[in-house]
Amino acid sequence: MDLTGKTAIVSGGASGLGEATTRRLAGEGCNVLIFDLHEGRGRELEKEFGGQVRLHIGDVTQENQVQAAIDETLRAYRSLHIAVNCAGIVAGSKTVGKINGVPGPHPFGLFNTVVQVNLVGTFNVMRLAAFAMQANEPDENGERGVVLNTSSVAAFDGQIGQIAYAASKGAIASMTLPAARDLASLGVRVMAIAPGLFETPLLANLSEEVKTSLGQQVPFPPRLGKPAEFADLVAAIVRNPMLNGEVIRLDGAIRMAPR
Repeated sequence: MDLTGKTAIVSGGASGLGEATTRRLAGEGCNVLIFDLHEGRGRELEKEFGGQVRLHIGDVTQENQVQAAIDETLRAYRSLHIAVNCAGIVAGSKTVGKINGVPGPHPFGLFNTVVQVNLVGTFNVMRLAAFAMQANEPDENGERGVVLNTSSVAAFDGQIGQIAYAASKGAIASMTLPAARDLASLGVRVMAIAPGLFETPLLANLSEEVKTSLGQQVPFPPRLGKPAEFADLVAAIVRNPMLNGEVIRLDGAIRMAPR
């Protein structure tokens, strides 16, 4: 799919991997609606790109809020061709461990929250975006839209204390193929990217020494990934119609150790 003149919605598009994706798609001539809970950075992106980028505040787990964002996209730009799901959270807890020094099972509410945001939120955006995409006129390949979801290497190499995060990201990876098969007759492709260690706000509180140490665990290149490299892959996937139903690891060949 050619990016010029197309319209995208990017959940979590105001920071980290999502912001890089917003910038890349807008730079390639797309209109972009950022769907995010955080207003400040999103408003800055609106000002930077003018009418080409809009911010809609909302929660991916809420059906009416996602639908409102898609409705705004269609009002502003008349169509929706690309959906990129970058919204997500991280939480650490063992299946059985200690909470404030007291032994106990993994907090059920915490597990549920991580799964709701990462998995259910991704599915919520995907299903509603795909429904909007089916109204598009197909291009010369018969294509009407592309959905890209963000999994993680934790889906395959989940570490100690990542049970909730790994479960949510593993489920995103697992639903890639059936979603692609479901939507094939509509001309909508579905892909997932599984990033490794990237320079994102999730690592912002770590010292440069710790970040360097983490980066050196990557076989090559021996550094943290750059959000722009994630965005490069997003653009490449959108352009290549044969990429469908697959999870691509973007990790410099790292395989995570247990801890």
